[in-house]
Amino acid sequence: MPAPPVVRLAVVDDHPLFVRGLELLLPATTDGRAEVVGSTGDASSAASLVSRCLPDLVLVDLHMPPPGGIRAVAAIRRTTPRVRVVAMSGGTDPQPALEALRAGAEAYLPKTAEPEELLPPLLAVLEGWAVLPAELLRALLRPGRASPVDLDVEEQRLLRSIAGGHSTVEIAERMHVSERTVKRMTAALLRKLRVSSRAEAAALAGQAGLLGD
Repeated sequence: MPAPPVVRLAVVDDHPLFVRGLELLLPATTDGRAEVVGSTGDASSAASLVSRCLPDLVLVDLHMPPPGGIRAVAAIRRTTPRVRVVAMSGGTDPQPALEALRAGAEAYLPKTAEPEELLPPLLAVLEGWAVLPAELLRALLRPGRASPVDLDVEEQRLLRSIAGGHSTVEIAERMHVSERTVKRMTAALLRKLRVSSRAEAAALAGQAGLLGD
């Protein structure tokens, strides 16, 4: 069997020790399945770095000197929209994470995660799924202001599954439809919610109280 492809990562973070740690530990803890191919500690250089090295994923620290991590996320999404962005932070405030999702990040991971724990969520992001820690997801899903979006029962079931991080196969089994139908329904749901990613859909719908208790 051919070896699994290596996940190529770029890191946008102004903490050199954190970046160096990832460079050393990711290949060792993932059996060579993930590696850092570029890094910068300057948020204003993030987009140009990604354009040069064209990684599969970019890890962006949200708490960086101006222009800051959130603007870096937005710039990366504008210049290289096919590259997926994972926001990271050492803080517990959900607001920066929500802003990063709105800026185009596909996922959020705490910087306290151990290197050996990073590969599964990174692979999930590459497959198109939103990845959020349970604590952050609960914070984002607290009901807030009402929303004009009216979801039917099937759409609400799909949204709950997406917010729960279930794969396309799992959702298809739960809803008794094909994987192709799940993909079609997900695309239609994102359009209805006027968002561009599953992560943003879960956050937006949760804040609006669309997911129930």
